[in-house]
Amino acid sequence: MSSLELKELYDGFRDPEVIKGFQKLIAAEAQKLPRTINIMEVCGGHTHTIMKYGLTQLLPKNINFIHGPGCPVCIMPKERIDHAYRLAMLPNVILLTLGDMIKVPGSLGTLQDARSKGADVRYVYSPMDALKVAEENPTKKIIFFAIGFETTTPMSAALIDIVIKRNIKNIFFHINHVTVPEAMELLIKGSDNDHCIDAFIGPSHVSVISGAKIYAVFPEKYHIPVVVSGFEPVDMMESIYMIVKQFNEGRSDLEVQYKRLVNFEGNTKAQALVEYYFEKVDLFKWRGIGHIPRSALKLRAEFAALDAEVIYKEFLPYEEINDHKLCICGDILRGRAKPQDCSVFGTACKPTSPLGSCMVSSEGACAAYYKYGNLI
Repeated sequence: MSSLELKELYDGFRDPEVIKGFQKLIAAEAQKLPRTINIMEVCGGHTHTIMKYGLTQLLPKNINFIHGPGCPVCIMPKERIDHAYRLAMLPNVILLTLGDMIKVPGSLGTLQDARSKGADVRYVYSPMDALKVAEENPTKKIIFFAIGFETTTPMSAALIDIVIKRNIKNIFFHINHVTVPEAMELLIKGSDNDHCIDAFIGPSHVSVISGAKIYAVFPEKYHIPVVVSGFEPVDMMESIYMIVKQFNEGRSDLEVQYKRLVNFEGNTKAQALVEYYFEKVDLFKWRGIGHIPRSALKLRAEFAALDAEVIYKEFLPYEEINDHKLCICGDILRGRAKPQDCSVFGTACKPTSPLGSCMVSSEGACAAYYKYGNLI
């Protein structure tokens, strides 16, 4: 028997005939809608699926996408990036972080800039890579600049757990994990919902960890449907169909399309590990959105000996910093604008020379529009 290939896992979810079938179903349902409905896909991965496979071209004009704040790199404020920069420049420090975080500019520059000035900055594919770096550099202080939504938080918690149990003395943490529901709620409350979000496509990877239960508040309290979707084009088309059908049936429900991986409760073991090591921050600033209460995590006080933000507090700035004046990434993250509405999109602001975080991150909405919008 031949080994299973990756292509075999996703082929059925990219089947043109299945996609066309959902296109017809959606078109039939959309004819019954009394007005245009605005669907916010919260996750940057969903934005890329929409753009890469041209889903907007398959859908009726009365279904509109609003691109949400679903990229942990995009929403990281300059103040926090400056923390990473300052920590990296300290003597005997090796700063570790994930992927695109290296390229995001703070007010002092990017972590790539810090590296060009002699700082030892490395990106890792997994937080667990910190263990090898620490073992190979016993005289250095290894600081892991942790980012991500609920998806990656358990890996940071697992690393902390190992560090404590193995009594590793040279690994420290700067925690920047944020949680999705609080941002979603802010975007629909009061005057902030000036872009009229009618429904959410819920993040899938987040939901594998947290469970679909974290979105229950939206149909129950705000009467806004939520469908948790997978990333493939068939997943997205089915999720859109489910949302439109809810509108026509007068329902506001929480539904899971991505049932092959997501359930209501989520990964309870991962949730328990996160709860043990982390607690909510009273207020956290999301880049382009502002301060959102209880939307981020920090190490609990009993683990302060591992907390780089506590240990190096005197070296870290906390003044608020504004973004580039020409960048409208804040409006894009809020769903108030599309990337092509920006005057510098694709000209002064490109992936090779980004002015804003929505372009610098591979998951950002601007990066998606640039990559799949025939601008290359």
